Amino acid sequence: MSAASTETSAPLPSAGSRVFFQGAPAVGCVGTGPITGDDPVQRRQGKVTVKYDRKELRKRLVLEEWIIEQLSELYDCEEEEMPEVEIDIDELLDVTSDDERATKLQVSLIDCYKPTGDFVRDLLARIRGMRKLSAPTKKGL
Repeated sequence: MSAASTETSAPLPSAGSRVFFQGAPAVGCVGTGPITGDDPVQRRQGKVTVKYDRKELRKRLVLEEWIIEQLSELYDCEEEEMPEVEIDIDELLDVTSDDERATKLQVSLIDCYKPTGDFVRDLLARIRGMRKLSAPTKKGL
């Protein structure tokens, strides 16, 4: 944090709470224009939204890395050389039965010449109990 600005906020903002940033007099912020000398302590309002739980994000990242590793083995190539295979975890979590999930995965892996049964079984076991992550939405500040 620079000496030109200080941050004031509540300890842990909840959804919908606001955080204010104070700028020093006569110092401009990028995209907001210069601060005039009329109001020495002008506040710019920013909204802070905590969208995802870090633990859940970490689990998702570990799962995605595992999927890439497994697909590299199934297709016998590096990630850069791998054919376009789309496995959408959120889409799989939307499906209610493991049979339907397995069918979706088998369709995604139709071009794989190696047996995919173990991969599908392991992936279904790993996503069991995970929560769907919704896409972040842009809101005005």
